[in-house]
Amino acid sequence: MSKFRLLHSTLALSLLLAPPAALAQNAPAPAPAGPSAEDIARVNAPLPPAEAAMKAHVIFLASDAMKGRDAGSPEYDIAAEYVASQYYAAGLRPAGDNGSYLQMVPLLSFRPADKGTLTVTRRGTPVTLEFGKDYIPGSDPEKLSTLVDAGVVFAGYGIVAPQYQRDDYKGVDVKGKIVAIFAGAPGSFDGEERAHFGNNANKAVIAAKKGAAGVILIETPGSPRPFARQVDFWNDWRMTWADAQGNGHLPAKGTPTLASLSTAGAAKLFGDDKGWAAATKAVADGKPQLKPFAARATLAAALKTERKMVKSPNVAGIIPGSDPKLKDEVVVLTAHLDHVGVGRPDAKGDTIYNGAMDNAMGIASLIEEAKRFQASGKPPRRSVMFLAVTAEEKGLIGADYFAHNPTVAKDKIVANVNLDMPVITYKFEDMIAFGAARSTLGDIVARATATVGVGVGTDPMPEQGFFVRSDHYRFVQQGIPSVFLWPGMAGVGREAFDRFLASRYHRASDEITNPEILWDQGVRFIEANYVIAREIADADQRPAWKKGDFFGTLYNGYGAK
Repeated sequence: MSKFRLLHSTLALSLLLAPPAALAQNAPAPAPAGPSAEDIARVNAPLPPAEAAMKAHVIFLASDAMKGRDAGSPEYDIAAEYVASQYYAAGLRPAGDNGSYLQMVPLLSFRPADKGTLTVTRRGTPVTLEFGKDYIPGSDPEKLSTLVDAGVVFAGYGIVAPQYQRDDYKGVDVKGKIVAIFAGAPGSFDGEERAHFGNNANKAVIAAKKGAAGVILIETPGSPRPFARQVDFWNDWRMTWADAQGNGHLPAKGTPTLASLSTAGAAKLFGDDKGWAAATKAVADGKPQLKPFAARATLAAALKTERKMVKSPNVAGIIPGSDPKLKDEVVVLTAHLDHVGVGRPDAKGDTIYNGAMDNAMGIASLIEEAKRFQASGKPPRRSVMFLAVTAEEKGLIGADYFAHNPTVAKDKIVANVNLDMPVITYKFEDMIAFGAARSTLGDIVARATATVGVGVGTDPMPEQGFFVRSDHYRFVQQGIPSVFLWPGMAGVGREAFDRFLASRYHRASDEITNPEILWDQGVRFIEANYVIAREIADADQRPAWKKGDFFGTLYNGYGAK
């Protein structure tokens, strides 16, 4: 699960939503204490065959030897070869490049080359903003050197959403200007749409369509992720995928995210502009509507970006369909193989972020689901692809690359089912299906969860934006009906899930030795996902978006119009 990171590799979200234990590549690695005898005994304890098969994959993928499976690392490559070998053993045909199981993804790592400069000019007087106090520089994967000197327009949350009678750009012209916007989205929005509009990359796309020259993100008053938490991570490497010319892919082409401003920096930018005083008061009062205005200052932003190319593979295997009329249609099952690598030491001196739950569990589920298809003795009517993707933790990059450059015909991909970070530390009483209600997948999911004795719950944390933080979202953006299933929050689920987020998520403690792991719940999770995929693959009709659905309509999906 992508940790509070931006979904395209601009500065914005990776700074605003940085992990609590932010990673440092090549960080010093003091030797941690080894596993205890009790830990070793727990890992080696015998289990029923289905549970043992799942656990065996996690033991390997989340071992210290894999060093956290950081995308582009040698250890990630070993993990990819492991998954390919498991695909072969399960009877899957290669579905990567050149008859192999691997689809090589050209990753572009980038970060600020220096602290840059931001200069505000008001009434003819220039004022240079202070790094770390007023601003953090962006980085631009499209250019090594970026210079934008323009007027500034404040555009609220940067949202244009007719279904909510909202246009944060109404009455202002931002062509050639720098757009300044708050992070987030109003809590009154539908949870999944709130996640979409709150995503800073999507805000930049809207600004680009309006002709903006650049975007600045402003610290939202009262935000749970304050500016001060971002400063330590300002020059971390970010990532996107590169085009054939080696330039970074961004949907908001030509409209870079220039910087993140603190409230102090924003005050220097807007000064005594009455519109700014009204906006900050409205946010403090909890009012979602903010009036846009043109600032009386200009801003000059000068940035330099450091870039390097890295290659890292997706791993793709396929079970060919058996129905002559449907076999060319493809159901894609995804799980991300990467985690966040080696980082700062925890209290025990451990620097390896093993990623057992996130997402060795999802990969283990993917492999075991493939085995279930083959063991059934009944080939699916549609083809079923099993896709382990890279660089999810860097912003869903591997999935985005595949969604733009699939190894099968794009118009034949009929659905995506995503397996990411199933927290199996409790007996789940319901399941959450992100995105399912927006298409005919909703009915399929309801029937599937019933086979493991549970119903479908609702997203209990819409403010977290989980809908846009995992790989299925990249398929949604290509108009493909998609679902992302989790063990739900009923009963003890919410407490257990919150405990995992607080103590193990994106920490060195996300290990196979976690005493709370219940492998029988992993088998239930696999069963529910298998039933979903099997029904999609064998149904007479392909999944369709519900008529008028926001995402189906926005991305021109089948059935939406």
